[in-house]
Order: sequence, then structure tokens, then C-alpha cells
Amino acid sequence: MKTDNLSIEIYKTRSEMGAEAATWVQDRVIELLSQQPIVNMIFAAAPSQNEFLQALRQAPVDWSRVRAFHMDEYIGLEREAVQGFGNFLRAKLFDKVPIPFLSVSYIDGSAPDPQKECERYAALLKQYPPDIVCMGIGENGHIAFNDPPVADFADPHTVKVVELESACRQQQVNDACFTGINLVPTHAITLTIPALLSARSIYCMVPGALKAEAVYNTLNQEIVTAYPATILRTHPQAVLFLDALSAAKLEPQNSLK
Repeated sequence: MKTDNLSIEIYKTRSEMGAEAATWVQDRVIELLSQQPIVNMIFAAAPSQNEFLQALRQAPVDWSRVRAFHMDEYIGLEREAVQGFGNFLRAKLFDKVPIPFLSVSYIDGSAPDPQKECERYAALLKQYPPDIVCMGIGENGHIAFNDPPVADFADPHTVKVVELESACRQQQVNDACFTGINLVPTHAITLTIPALLSARSIYCMVPGALKAEAVYNTLNQEIVTAYPATILRTHPQAVLFLDALSAAKLEPQNSLK
């Protein structure tokens, strides 16, 4: 399936989806490493990425030639909080590969001046432009923490501070990352939409029934900031990976693998 420029791959289960997405990503990394010395990658941190990350850490990739970033981070969590996105990726991927990454650059959500932290991270991304983004889509259609109220397809910034929409914060409870919405931080640092779309290749993994509405909107609504993920349909090399549950609202499903 394809909608505008966005390719769509649908699998029966989220484990199959994660394994196949990891194969696509590993093949792209290996291809790029045959053409250039280093590959720069940006990763999302969320339970929706678990199966993909588990498969990816088994990939036959020379991670010592991969420079890693992540796309967002809460402001105000304790530095060692398990809900921190950098900590999540460290536990799920960065510390699990047999060959250590060339480098991993973390967003510091506990920095005393969040704006300066945005500027620091933006400078790193300017120095090391992304080749690959591995991401998801939120229940409210966000990509990274670009919720509908703050999404900007022409954002002049690379990294910015945002206030999180209540639907976004509730998703963190739905994902069992927090036991109540009152515990979810209200603000975060996020890469902007132009920063994400600047990558040469985008791989977007979106499993589960709670994402079915967001998937439908991504593929069927107008490309507008009320549905931030619709912008993926404009990228020249983006692939959306779904399971049967997240694809449930799509018709037909004859592309189910």
C-alpha cells in the first residue's frame, strides 16, 4: 500500500512488524555504511518500539560506525527515572548491542536552562545531520512531542520546549509508563517536525489498537498540523509499519502479511 509518498507495510502481529521493520532498518544502515564512514540515527522511545528495538539490537550492524540521538525528553524528571526517554533507549538498545555505538547524544531533561539545552542539541544535529529516523506516532497523531497545538510543518527551530497536550500525557498512562496523569510531566524538549523530516530515510513503527484512529487519520486526513503525522506522506523515503490492530480502520486490508 502507498498513500502519497508514504509506503505502508502491514503485518499480522506486532512481533512480526517489529522484526520486519528492524530488517528494513538494518539493510538501510548497511547500505549507507557501504557509501559513507558514519551513519547518524535518531530513535524514538516508547513501548510501541519494543519489538522493533529488540530485533534491531540483534542486527548484524557495525554500531561502532553509528552515531545515535533521540527525539524527545521530559523536562523535570529525576535523572535516573525509568520513564526518561534516554534511559529507556539505553536499556532497550544502546547498552544491549554487542558492538558499542560510536556515540550516543542524550537530551538532558534536567538541565537548569531547557532553552540552552535545546540550542546545544540543535547544534549537534546541525553538525551531524540525520540519515535515518526510527519513530512512532502518538494516539493524538503526534510525532516526537509535536502535539497538534504546537506542531509546525515550517518550524524555524530544530529543537524546542513544548507543553504537552492532555491526550499526549494520558497516552503515557495508557502505556503504563505512569500510574496517573498527575505524575506525567507537563513539558518536554522535542525535535521539531522539520528536524525529523530532514532525515534521508524515515521508518515509523505503529502497532496496537490504541493507534488505529491515529493511523487512519495519518493516511486519510488533509496534511495539516491538526494531524501532525500526515506530514510523513510528503517525505520521499518514509515507510509506515503497522500490525493488524493498528491497521484495523484501513480498507482494504488485502496487504496484510
